[in-house]
Order: sequence, then C-alpha cells, then structure tokens
Amino acid sequence: MKGLEKSVVLLLAVLGASLRLSDAINAKGCTPLDSWTFDKIIPKFKAAIVKFDIAYPYGKKHDEYTKLSAAGRGSPELLVAEVGVKDYGDNENMDLAERFGVKKDDFPVVKLFVNGKDEPVDFDGEFTDEGLKKFIRRHAAIYIGLEGCLEVFDRIVDKYMASEKSTERKDLLRQAEDEWDKIKSPSDQQIAETYVKIMRRVLEKGNEFISTETTRVKGLLDGKITKEKKEEMQGKLNILKSFSHDEL
Repeated sequence: MKGLEKSVVLLLAVLGASLRLSDAINAKGCTPLDSWTFDKIIPKFKAAIVKFDIAYPYGKKHDEYTKLSAAGRGSPELLVAEVGVKDYGDNENMDLAERFGVKKDDFPVVKLFVNGKDEPVDFDGEFTDEGLKKFIRRHAAIYIGLEGCLEVFDRIVDKYMASEKSTERKDLLRQAEDEWDKIKSPSDQQIAETYVKIMRRVLEKGNEFISTETTRVKGLLDGKITKEKKEEMQGKLNILKSFSHDEL
C-alpha cells in the first residue's frame, strides 16, 4: 500500500509540474527572450516590459503577467517578454540576470526598457494586471488596452464617443470599417467586427445602448455558459468599456 501511495504522490507531482509547464508555455503574447535574442529584439520596440523569473513560472504573479501579455497584443509599440533563468545545468540566462542585477531570491523581477533611455525602470508596485499597466503608462506613455481590445479601434472609438454629430460619427464608422478590411488575422477580424457592430448600434439607438448592452453581457457572464462563450462575452465587455471611457 505504501508503494502505491508513493506512486500516486509521484504521479500527482509530475502532473502538477506538467500543468505548470503548460501554463508557462501558453502565456499568449509573451515573448521568451534569451542571451542571444535579448539585444536583437528589445530595441525594435518603443517599450518592452520584461519579467525575469524561474524557467517555468507559475502562481498568481505569473497569472497576472499572463493577463498583461494578452492585453499587450493590441499595442504594436509594446513588447511583453519573459526571461527564464536557470541556476542549474548550463545556467541558462543567468548572465542576463547578473547583467541587470537580478537575484533569484527576488523572482519575479519586472523591468521596463524604454527606447532612448540607457537604463530600465524597475517595477515596484502591486503585482497585478492593472498595476503593471499603470506602470507602463506612467513611464512609457504608451497604449495598453484591456484584453481583446485593439489600439486602432480604441482610438477611433474615443473620437466617436466624443462627437455628438451624426455626420462625424458616420465618417468614423466608415473609418472603422476600412480598418476592419485591412486586418488579416481571423481572431482580430472578429474583434474588429464587434467594434463596428457596436458603433452601428450606437448610431441607431444612441449612447444609452452602451449601458443596456453592458448590463445584458454582464448578465450572460453570470449565467451558465460554456468557457468559449464566457471568453467571447468577456472580450465584448472589455470593448464596451472602451465606449464608456473606462480607464484602460
């Protein structure tokens, strides 16, 4: 029986490690950097936020950083990256950690590299998705929206909601439709379609459509829906926040 118990414990440990590895790999939008690629990629962006961490990170802070990386997809000027550091074997990326004064006991360490500045800025705020976004906005003056939002459409929506003239709103709607036509990515096409549909309904029903639609979507999120539908509704809710001028 003891042998069986040991086997079960070992199996659970392996499954746990596999899940943690899967979480690290599946951090969409987060670019892994190493000693060879770091200096090639970082200078190509207006700003790059980099998390120095263990090779296969997991836990609450990693989850919050993953949310940031998903939101960062909408900003072409921002790179969300991660450096996995190993203090065993070939000590992968240990040289990068030492170069920037990062110690293992302090993991995870987040630094913001702003193009044109010699030294990165250290993050020392609350390690949450919103805390990281505020840090980026404060030091880089760069767009960082909610997950599932796209910068070009958020900019159009800002002008759209600020205008009270029907003719101006129609022009901005056409501009959004033109931007939609330019998109190649199927997932981004769906996001663009959501923006355009909401703009059309606002033109038809007025600004009050935003509040009524927000209430409807929140109701759906509170109900029993599939994981896929929940993700779709959360994405739509985030886009609706752009229309209601909630802080990004």
